[in-house]
Amino acid sequence: MADDLRKGRIVIVGASLAGLRAAETLREEGFTGSLTVVGDELRPPYDRPPLSKQVLLGQAAADATELPMRRDPDARWRLGVPATGLDPLGKRVMLADGDALPFDRLLIATGTRARPWPNAEEAALDGVFTLRTCDDAGLLAERLAAGPQRVLVIGGGFTGSEIASACREQGLEVTVTERGPAPLVGALGGTLSKLAAGMQRAHGVDLRCGVTVTALCGDGNGRFSGADLSDGSHVTADVCVVALGAVRNVEWLKDAGLAAGPRGIACDGGCRAFDMYGIVTDDVFVAGDVSRFPHPLFEYQLLSLEHWGNAVAQAEVAAHNMVNPGPLRRPHLALPTFWSSQFGLNIKAVGVPTFSDQIVLAQGSLEARRLAVVYGYRGRVTAAVTVNMAKSLEYYQHLIETAAPFPPAPGAADRTLAAELPLPSDVPDPKGLSHGPLVALTGHLPDRRLTMVRPG
Repeated sequence: MADDLRKGRIVIVGASLAGLRAAETLREEGFTGSLTVVGDELRPPYDRPPLSKQVLLGQAAADATELPMRRDPDARWRLGVPATGLDPLGKRVMLADGDALPFDRLLIATGTRARPWPNAEEAALDGVFTLRTCDDAGLLAERLAAGPQRVLVIGGGFTGSEIASACREQGLEVTVTERGPAPLVGALGGTLSKLAAGMQRAHGVDLRCGVTVTALCGDGNGRFSGADLSDGSHVTADVCVVALGAVRNVEWLKDAGLAAGPRGIACDGGCRAFDMYGIVTDDVFVAGDVSRFPHPLFEYQLLSLEHWGNAVAQAEVAAHNMVNPGPLRRPHLALPTFWSSQFGLNIKAVGVPTFSDQIVLAQGSLEARRLAVVYGYRGRVTAAVTVNMAKSLEYYQHLIETAAPFPPAPGAADRTLAAELPLPSDVPDPKGLSHGPLVALTGHLPDRRLTMVRPG
């Protein structure tokens, strides 16, 4: 059985971080069969986090972020050819060039794309950008280097905040609009979002919260010139970056019968995709940003994560399980982690901050801009966020993994400070945010009615 699984044909749809790491792991696990990797971009797999940081600052070229390969996966690369459909019965992936790839096992790692500005005519104005791909970053970096008078960033999530930080580092005037009460509130809750708002304003950002952009305006010659806001004000700017979160790339699976919807593709703890009836498939696996998977530390709710670390860990688990029989398969149990550098802050987190009802300031202080905040839910530690205290994170990760009681006992990572009294975590409703949450915990909401199949 194990030898049979190490042969045959495997297709990976998605040629980014998760797809590459899965391909490498398949070979490391002894897979000797045919391996094909499909990607809609012409470029080989590249790293995305530097695009909103080093590339925008001119510290790295957009085309110099290619991911290093741990080993040659000996794969057939079909780059620049999007997948357009999946035939699960015939076990074929349809491609945009008319080709069809047969498979014995399939890994879906199609990730996400930037959510576009909803008005296509306004989005087409010269000076309006999104930031997701290498090409996006190159074009935006070139425009920022030209010295625009003002940059408008729509959305105060991590990507929007990092773009604003890069603009201010280059001395550019920048306005950030966020429908929620503060930047980063969807990821960190109310307390730390106040620190983020204070830091942005201290660094000269024109931060507008509680407002939305109602229209992008042109100068009559097709160039972006500013935006109208819901409070009746107008922002004059010559560059606009739309940072409204991500769209999961599942449209090509419309008729495949999988549990695929706006929040991604649902799978079990071993990365096997569910079909639309909730039945686990045997030969279709999912990994990375496009997946939704249960985690025992978070009441088995389905997690949708846009995390670099999760993409790597889940890809490795999926690849292992694709070539090993049932008793040897592993669950995907890695804790979510994320990080961001902006406005002089090094923000790192572990766990799911939005899965919380209370927080405590366990170390440091908001005033010192050096702190550790621990999140709890129903008396158990569920997450921790550090600001300029990254070395403390390992301690809090252990508390989460061992389901330690909340609030944590006195003497945290530095063994000296006792936690303050718990406060509400103040996690907002994602519907009230411009950028959407970094982590979404959801049940499966089918995007169409289920069809009941009765035996004839």
